[in-house]
Amino acid sequence: MLLKKLLFFAPLYKCRGRCYNQTQQYTLRRKKGFIMNHDITNEVLAEFSTAFSSNPVNRIAMNAVTSAGLLAASKNPMAQRESRHSYSISLEQGEITNQKQSGRCWMFAALNTFRFEVMKNLNLKTFELSQNYTLFYDKLEKSNYFLESILETLDEPTQGRLISFLLSAPLGDGGQWDMLCNLVRKYGVVPKEAMPETVSSSATREMTSALTRKLREDACRLRKAYADGSTLDELRQKKEAMMEEIYRVLCICLGEPPKTFDLEVTDKDDKFIRDTNLTGTAFFEKYVGLNLDDYVSLINAPTADKPYHRSYSVKFLGNVKEGCPVRYLNLPIEELKKAAIAQMKDGSPVWFGCDVGKDSSRDEGLLDTNTYQTDKLLGVTFGMNKAERLEYGESLMTHAMVFQGVNLDEEGKPNRWRVENSWGDAPGKKGYYVMSDEWFDEYMYQIVVNKKYLPDSYIAEYDSEPIMLEPWDPMGSLAL
Repeated sequence: MLLKKLLFFAPLYKCRGRCYNQTQQYTLRRKKGFIMNHDITNEVLAEFSTAFSSNPVNRIAMNAVTSAGLLAASKNPMAQRESRHSYSISLEQGEITNQKQSGRCWMFAALNTFRFEVMKNLNLKTFELSQNYTLFYDKLEKSNYFLESILETLDEPTQGRLISFLLSAPLGDGGQWDMLCNLVRKYGVVPKEAMPETVSSSATREMTSALTRKLREDACRLRKAYADGSTLDELRQKKEAMMEEIYRVLCICLGEPPKTFDLEVTDKDDKFIRDTNLTGTAFFEKYVGLNLDDYVSLINAPTADKPYHRSYSVKFLGNVKEGCPVRYLNLPIEELKKAAIAQMKDGSPVWFGCDVGKDSSRDEGLLDTNTYQTDKLLGVTFGMNKAERLEYGESLMTHAMVFQGVNLDEEGKPNRWRVENSWGDAPGKKGYYVMSDEWFDEYMYQIVVNKKYLPDSYIAEYDSEPIMLEPWDPMGSLAL
C-alpha cells in the first residue's frame, strides 16, 4: 500500500515551463513518519532550521566548530589519558626515520625491519638503510612494469576502466611488501651513506609528475603505433628507448646508484668495522640475512567477495616484471594479532598496513577509535562496519608502519600496540605511536610475519592458487 501511495505522488506535471511535483501541496513532516519530497523546498528548509534552532546544544557545537575546527573541537582528552607508552613486550630500535614529502612509507617500514637485523648483527646503536637506493630501482622497475602492462592491453579501449586505471598512476610512490622483496632480491640494499637522500627523493612530487607525464606519452605512442600496424618486436624496440629516457631522468633526480661501496661503522663498544667493495645483494645477505621467502602477507578483509582462508593477488599490481606477484592470505583479525604477537615475543618487529587517517591524532601519536567524538558533536551516527567501509570507499590501506611492541593484559590479550612511524621524531613520543586494540580491529588490514608463526594449514592456504582481485581493489591501495 505504501509503495502505491509513493507511486501516486511521484509523477511530474509540466505547465508553462515550470515543473510541479504533486506532493508539494503536502507538508511531509518527519516526526509524523512521512518521507521528504524528492526536492528541497522552502518548507523543508524552514523545518530543518526550526529543528536546529530548537536545541541549544547545536548552537554551542556550531560556535565550537566554527572557531576551532571539527577535529579540534571533538577531540576526546580521555583517549590520550588512557593510552600509555608502556608495553609488556617492547623492542629496541634505532633513531626514527623520516620519509618527508614522499609516499615511501611501505619502503621505510620494510627497511626499518631490515635495519633491525643489521643493528643486531653489527652491535650498532642505530643504523639507516638507503631509501633513495630502493626508490631509484622501484621507479625504474615500475616504469618498465607499466609499459609492459600497456603492451599487454593494446586491444583494450582507451576509455575503458582498465586503461583509465593504468594511466591514473603509472608509478606512484606507494608499494607493497612483496614489491619491496622483489627489489631486494634483485638489487639488495645499501647503507644510507652509500646513496643519501636528495631533494627529489625527500619530496617526490616534481620528479613523479615529470615521469608520469613521460610514461603517459609513451603509452600513447605505443598504442598509436600498434593501431598503425607496428609489430610487438617493433613496439619493444620503442619501449627500450623509452626506458633509457626514464633511467636518465632518475639519475638526474636521484643520482646514479652505486655498483659497489664500503661499509664503515663504529659499534656500541667503539669498535670500528670496515667491509669494502660490497654490492647491495652481498650486503643484504651478509648483514641482514633474512630469507624473504619465509615471510607471508596476512590481510583482514571481511567482505563477502573475499572468504577467509583463501589466498589472493591483484591484477596489474607489481614493480619487478619477473618478480614474485603480490600475494595475501585473508584471515580473521584475531589471527593477525596472534601472529604479530608471536613474532615480537621472539624479538622481531612486524611490518603492517593500515588506514592511518582514521580516528588518529598526529601530534599525540594516537590511533584510537575514541580519539574524537565527532558523532556526538555533530549529532549523527557513524555506524558502518569494517566490511561496509571497504565496500563503499570509506576506508582502505593508506600507510605502512612497524610494530615494535605490544602490551598484554593479565589474561595475555593485547590492549595497546607500540608503533614505529616514519614521519620523524616530532609526532607522538619521539616518533612512536600508540594504537588501541579496538583501532587494530577496525583499521588494520595487513601484517607480514615469518611463516613459522603460522599453522601448516595456513601456509598451504597461502600457497594455493590465488583468487585474482581487480586492479582497483582496496587491498591493493597501498601501492598507489
